[in-house]
Amino acid sequence: MPPPDLPPSHPQRQALNDEAHARPSAPLSAPLDISYVALLGDRAARDGTLAAIRTLAEDAGIPPPAEGTDHFAGDFGTFWLRWERHTEFSRLAVSVPAAGATVPFAQPAIAALPPGWLAALPGQLLVAIHLALRRAESARSESGRAEAGAAEAARHFHGAEIVGGQVLEGRGAAFTDFRIQPDGFSRVLLLDAGMTAAQAGRTAQRLLEIETYRLLALLAFPIARSLAPFLSDREHELAGITAILAPARPADEAPLLGRLTALAAEIEAQEAAHLHRFSASAAYYDLVRRRIAELRERRIEGIATFEEFVERRLAPAMATCTAVSARHEALSRRVARATQLLSTRVELTREEQSLAVLASMDRRARMQLRLQQTVEGLSVAAITYYVVGLIGQVANGIGTGRYGAPPGLVTAIAVPVVAILVALGLHRARRHLARGKLDADG
Repeated sequence: MPPPDLPPSHPQRQALNDEAHARPSAPLSAPLDISYVALLGDRAARDGTLAAIRTLAEDAGIPPPAEGTDHFAGDFGTFWLRWERHTEFSRLAVSVPAAGATVPFAQPAIAALPPGWLAALPGQLLVAIHLALRRAESARSESGRAEAGAAEAARHFHGAEIVGGQVLEGRGAAFTDFRIQPDGFSRVLLLDAGMTAAQAGRTAQRLLEIETYRLLALLAFPIARSLAPFLSDREHELAGITAILAPARPADEAPLLGRLTALAAEIEAQEAAHLHRFSASAAYYDLVRRRIAELRERRIEGIATFEEFVERRLAPAMATCTAVSARHEALSRRVARATQLLSTRVELTREEQSLAVLASMDRRARMQLRLQQTVEGLSVAAITYYVVGLIGQVANGIGTGRYGAPPGLVTAIAVPVVAILVALGLHRARRHLARGKLDADG
């Protein structure tokens, strides 16, 4: 049947659909040994791991993983290898069938890899686990299977405090001590008491992810402890600044603002450097709790469950990280508020100073205007005096004659006329100069 006509697909439709099927857990059957590692590293390191796997596959004569892929699973004949790349780490699992009589952890799956191949991988080792999947001893009752599983675990963890219990509502049991052994690996024992291959695969993956995400979540804990003294010092410094902020004189405001700005920059730099780590820690902690819930644990008397161990050991560390992160954010907000308050005060002080300067300039301008008017009045009087004097000289020279007027009369008449003409002339000259200044400013 031909496909029906459909609207154009979203460019990410197929990729988004395939993401749900990208990394399925592999079905596992007991007896089986798994060696698992998680490596921290940047993109280049993760690409280097992929290149090493490609070379290993080519040497084994099997199809290598595609360039740029984020996951790979392949059968190398003597072992099965699975690799996944994540945002800040990559993980690799090697599994080999175990002979029925093989003691757990006696012959780890890592021995199937070429000598030195694992040690040459780029990145930093964060997690290394040997997981042994074995069939549980037969017992008529569930309690009998639980006791047999606990006894089996005690034989392989050498008296250490064991964490574990029944999983999948009694279809299996899982045990570990969360300790790194002399070979650099921790150990997990998974007993099959009726799980399907798919259930065994999912349970093994969850157990490996619990330890991986637990340590990834704890990466923020040393940062939180190192930040605590820094935050205490900066909180004390901020308290000192705010204590002198209210009674501070205007002359002290600018130096205080400089101190607050430097403090804010230092706090923001620390927050930018560690915000991602704290956010990632919270996300990983949530994943740990989800994976534990998916185990569907049942307690075995005398043994702490995975949930109890996490709540007792991991939860306090995560609470510390959360508290430090919240404290950091609160300090940043307090510094921002203090900076804003002081900036407002500095701005108001500057505005008051500007208004005072403007008022002073206005007073100076009015004084200059009055002085100018006074000078203009004196100028009119002086010019009138000299012009009238000249007119008087001319009148005296002409004399009264037949039609002439007396010189005194001429001089008297000339005084108001000359004064008016001089005043008008100075007024026009001032207007002309003012208009020229406005044109120059425009």
